[in-house]
Amino acid sequence: MSNNPSKPPSDTDPEIVLDATGLYCPEPVMLLHNKIRDMEVGQLLRLTATDPSTTRDVPKFCLYLGHELVEQSVQDARFTYLIRKQDN
Repeated sequence: MSNNPSKPPSDTDPEIVLDATGLYCPEPVMLLHNKIRDMEVGQLLRLTATDPSTTRDVPKFCLYLGHELVEQSVQDARFTYLIRKQDN
């Protein structure tokens, strides 16, 4: 779903946005785990965090639980992840 009515939705527009800025390990991954549990298969979640340990923890979370890490980026000490829930 897109927040901008003039912009059509794309395959990378998240349905769920999770802001974990200011939180430190293990809180961002705990919040991610709780949120993704309530999502439908195929839905996208965008996680924003400021804890550098998420660069290790989020990819491992996706790998071990079988979710797709669609995008990963960093800008101005903010780490952003786009995750698609998979059927597991």
